[in-house]
Amino acid sequence: MLFNSFVFLLAFLPAALILHGLAERFRHGWRLPVLLLLSFVFYGWWDLRFVPLLAGSILVNWLVARAYLRSRAGLLIPVAIAGNLVVLALFKYLNFFADLANLIPGLHAPHLDWVLPLGISFFTFHHVMYLTDLKAGRAPAYGLVRYALYIGFFPQVLAGPLVRWSEIMHQFEERPYARPDAAERIGRGIMLLCVGLSKKVFLGDPLSVYVNPVFQAAAAGKAVTVAEAWQATLGFTFQIYFDFSGYTDMALGLALLFGIVLPQNFDVPYRATSLRDFWRRWHMTLSRFLRDYLYIGMGGNRCGLGIQLAALFATMTLGGLWHGAGLTFVVWGALHGLGLGLGVLWRRAGVQVPALLGWALTALFVVLTWVLFRATSFEAALIIFKGLFGLAPIGSGFKWRTILIAAAIAMVGPSAWAAVHRLPPNRALAAAFAVLFVVVLLKIGDDANYEFIYFQF
Repeated sequence: MLFNSFVFLLAFLPAALILHGLAERFRHGWRLPVLLLLSFVFYGWWDLRFVPLLAGSILVNWLVARAYLRSRAGLLIPVAIAGNLVVLALFKYLNFFADLANLIPGLHAPHLDWVLPLGISFFTFHHVMYLTDLKAGRAPAYGLVRYALYIGFFPQVLAGPLVRWSEIMHQFEERPYARPDAAERIGRGIMLLCVGLSKKVFLGDPLSVYVNPVFQAAAAGKAVTVAEAWQATLGFTFQIYFDFSGYTDMALGLALLFGIVLPQNFDVPYRATSLRDFWRRWHMTLSRFLRDYLYIGMGGNRCGLGIQLAALFATMTLGGLWHGAGLTFVVWGALHGLGLGLGVLWRRAGVQVPALLGWALTALFVVLTWVLFRATSFEAALIIFKGLFGLAPIGSGFKWRTILIAAAIAMVGPSAWAAVHRLPPNRALAAAFAVLFVVVLLKIGDDANYEFIYFQF
């Protein structure tokens, strides 16, 4: 059930809002169980086989947390975290490790073509955050329903944002529709939903037409012209932004409709003037997770320059592996680790870089490394890079208008969250968003619906 589908927008969402509203109004104690049931229905719509995995994961981790609070057994939490990561590895990385093993002469590790459960990376990281904070004495115990809703809340279970327990647990006990700003929250939630849908349907999906054929040709070993390489690379740069930030806007908007405020995940990242600034603006909740639960755990900037650089490199390399079970993702992450390390050295040298130059260098680095993120192999990436660096025929037909419009929208103006909260509520604005929603529905009905890019991670 995609957020950009009729079954979600015209059936599941209205029914969910009605059921949640009735529970909140007449049986407040039923509100959280109703939300949890709706979340499992939403998750199970994709594939009922995934539901026992999600439910079992929630139950086991909750029981481990309760057992730890009773016994204070020191190894219980590390073993549970390791168990979560093993389950993730079995589903997501088993074939990747098999491919690495097969590089050794004489070995032949078989592939197990398991279906990757949707959202497994995201709900695994939610378990890790809570259990880590529980062991550190920062997190309290919670009942099963609240913990299950923290892990499985349907707007964010499939592709984030990554939410800390401290950001959401207290909100579950509120009376969201009794708040004085309830109507305003609902209005802003609807606006965010419409903006996110518009990003996906009008910008992200159309760019795929200029991106996918070129990368498919490269994957097949066909030559790619300079024009095609730059069209596909720049197109993907903005496609992934509108696709993923559009999903995030929808998730934040949907959560507001149910009385929950989720953290922002994007803050105009392509305006960043350094690579560190980029990662403070792009997939902000993942960046925060990597910083707090990996980078700092490895020593961070507290143990000298050498440890800091090694921790940056290791953190971003693991972040690349998290994005996909392939060496291209690993190298993509490693390059960002090296880039962040060079940024540390540059700042230590005290050399000032003009903002415009910093933006240009950052944008060029990010755009070029997106090739490794998108390409299906190093051979395909090399074909694209040859085109980017002029080692191929020039070609023609570069779709500059569509990409220029996308670039302008991505880099000019505030984030969707900031824009929606700046707009004053009034009838004209409500009418405008109603028209926008109808236009989006007409566009969805006219075209094929594309799955969100980050669903594969």
